[in-house]
Amino acid sequence: MAKIPADKDEIFYQLVLSKVEGVGVISARKLIKHFGTAREVLTLSTRDLMQVQGMSLGRASAIGSFSGFDLIEREMEFAAERGIRLLSFQDPDYPRRLNHCADAPVVLFKRGNADLNASRMVSVVGTRRVTDYGKKVVRQLIESFVPYGITVVSGMAYGVDIEAHKTCLDFDLPTVGVLGHGLDRIYPNSHTRHASAMLEKGALLTEFTTNTEPDRENFPKRNRIVAGMTDATIVVESGFQGGSIITADLANSYNRDVFAIPGRIDDEMSGGCNRLIKSNRAALLESVKDLEYIMGWKASEEKQSVQKKLFVDLNPQEEVLVEFLREREKTQIDELSLGTGMPMSTVMVNLLNLELNGLVRALPGKVYELC
Repeated sequence: MAKIPADKDEIFYQLVLSKVEGVGVISARKLIKHFGTAREVLTLSTRDLMQVQGMSLGRASAIGSFSGFDLIEREMEFAAERGIRLLSFQDPDYPRRLNHCADAPVVLFKRGNADLNASRMVSVVGTRRVTDYGKKVVRQLIESFVPYGITVVSGMAYGVDIEAHKTCLDFDLPTVGVLGHGLDRIYPNSHTRHASAMLEKGALLTEFTTNTEPDRENFPKRNRIVAGMTDATIVVESGFQGGSIITADLANSYNRDVFAIPGRIDDEMSGGCNRLIKSNRAALLESVKDLEYIMGWKASEEKQSVQKKLFVDLNPQEEVLVEFLREREKTQIDELSLGTGMPMSTVMVNLLNLELNGLVRALPGKVYELC
């Protein structure tokens, strides 16, 4: 078993664990949860690690023989020099929506000032071969986001992605670019000036370390972050296949809302959007009013608080849920389960009772709020 460096922060060991060959993010998070810390995982023998259900001998051996600690040291030094923040999945500033996804990264690298847990976050994605129609739609759509205070997430690629980022800069909206490589570069290089401008109110985000090439296989990994850290994904233009369709499918798998801009039936770059709508994998989006209606984001009168006397007839679990919703307002069901420590089945039963009693209302996207 390799000797691990002592007296490092836990995030150092988490980054080490995430770089062990053959140990994916799901296994890494499972091990940390089982043994308490990543440092503890790295000190264990192969036999100890094999006690975890699903652990293979190959992965356990790879953890014990890892020797790339110097590379992790240099990664930490680079981050410190460049003002890059490392966000552990246990950090309160880690994107909480993303954290509910089983395959969320153990560690993220962030440059910039954007709040990754802003109250309203939407990803805008689409083809790299964006048409004039697509550019017009992106501009009109994002301009309409301004009164709603929406943070826009995309992937910094050619086409719809960069149009979304640039339009956010024009209208002073926060925008987050998720990268398929490390923060030692911007790809494509022509987007460097836009990336720099995004840092003041927005951010650049990645799970990849320095010297990671922007290889094809990295972009589906990037897309899961784009889909997972937002409330909804909007596909502006897309062919029948491509990264934006992958992102939409990922968003659906995470129980996020998906929208698509319709197009002409003979337009190649509208084929993917039209199919998403036709197959009920996306809601048709014609204007921000559709987003407002489905997401429940319309400004409303200040809600009356639930009076203490209403708690008299609530069971203890219902009272915990009401108190949690009072503190956080609109909350997704998986966050309710995570935040209260109740199993999902228990949360669902008690939410139904609260809804029938007129104390809680269900919103689209498996979101709940107090009445």
